[in-house]
Amino acid sequence: MKSRRHFLQSSTALIALPALESLGFRRYASAAKAVTPPKRIIFLGFGWGVTDETWYPDIKTPGPDYELPSGLKPLERHKKDFSVVQGLWNQYSSEGHAGSTWWLSGANRYAQAGQSMHNSITADQVAAAEFGIHTRFSSLELNDVKGRTNSGHGEGLSLAWDVSGKPMAGLDGPLAAYHRLFSKDTTPIEVQKARLAERRSVLDTGLENAREMQRGLSKNDTSKLDEYFQSIRDIETQISKDEQWMGVPRPETTMPQPGEGLSGKKEIEIMYDLMIAAMKTDSTRVLTYRQPVETLLTSIGIKVHPHDMSHYITTKGEKLAASEKRDQTQSALLAGLIDSLKETKEADGSSLFDHVALAYGSNIRTGHELNNCPTILTGGGAGLKLGENIVAPKDTPLCNAWLSMLHGVGVKAERHGDSSGLLKEIIA
Repeated sequence: MKSRRHFLQSSTALIALPALESLGFRRYASAAKAVTPPKRIIFLGFGWGVTDETWYPDIKTPGPDYELPSGLKPLERHKKDFSVVQGLWNQYSSEGHAGSTWWLSGANRYAQAGQSMHNSITADQVAAAEFGIHTRFSSLELNDVKGRTNSGHGEGLSLAWDVSGKPMAGLDGPLAAYHRLFSKDTTPIEVQKARLAERRSVLDTGLENAREMQRGLSKNDTSKLDEYFQSIRDIETQISKDEQWMGVPRPETTMPQPGEGLSGKKEIEIMYDLMIAAMKTDSTRVLTYRQPVETLLTSIGIKVHPHDMSHYITTKGEKLAASEKRDQTQSALLAGLIDSLKETKEADGSSLFDHVALAYGSNIRTGHELNNCPTILTGGGAGLKLGENIVAPKDTPLCNAWLSMLHGVGVKAERHGDSSGLLKEIIA
């Protein structure tokens, strides 16, 4: 029996039914009964940390009966549907200016002898390797409008790093994300085929030349060549994906095209809407979003620079007030996203929230502090405990939480980063 997407490529009758793209999961053409909606996994990261005194719940009141601190108060209506997890960290993180480089990988930057910078695959890309075979985009990496020029405490090049430990560029801002997801490609099929054939030819030539050079190389050069081979394989995978989806129209969406120049709070709101649309149309099941902080502050009337704000402990006053307002605004935005996840219905009547595993947080606490990484987990997709203040044992790797999320959505990785096992405290 052919799958729904095969019919979309071969039957004009079914192509004329774009509403099917909104089901969010595969359905066989003759089947009357819908299958279970797929799992999705999302990582939302932000830089510059949080306000210690007003973001973290009291560790003396673990469990469901804790009091929400003021920094999380905007999430009050969803209290039973998210958990705060305390005590997690990446043991190899030692540089407060390194951004989000190792937040989702837990890698040791000095793991490779002679190199001062090493990274490994991030948790989202572990999921993408399994989930991505079902969707047009294996994953979506979203950045703020300023993109890779915006770096700082807890920010960085990207949240997503590939299997070779290389950063994935991502899409800078809502307009770029919208075009990637929904803009129609009017290029004739034969022209698309010719372009893909040309790319394959260039790859084949480069691969042949590299193999001829391989003999007699030093260890360092061999390592560099291995990275080159991996990049070739990555491009080949993308070409195969492009071939698979050639001729399949982009899904329809009721969401209007975002305007240019969005930034700060409005940018985050639209990005959240785009994430909902991407999942609703099953364009992808894996998303990361490195949210802006500097433009967020500007958009809510704060003139303090985020670097100065993150060092509020020394002077407090205006810097502390800015930090607290930032926390409350980010929490309100997250509450709005959870609203949307709950309101968006799957074809079987369940909500998108029921099938999503979402992590929200940062690798940095405040200032240059890299322990007790701010971590919120929500969504019903991974079978995690929700509605609790969870205090993990001392020195628990953050990657234990990522490994548990992966297992919860059905990706049975043996380990991830510096993980020491599953984080049983968060598993329902």
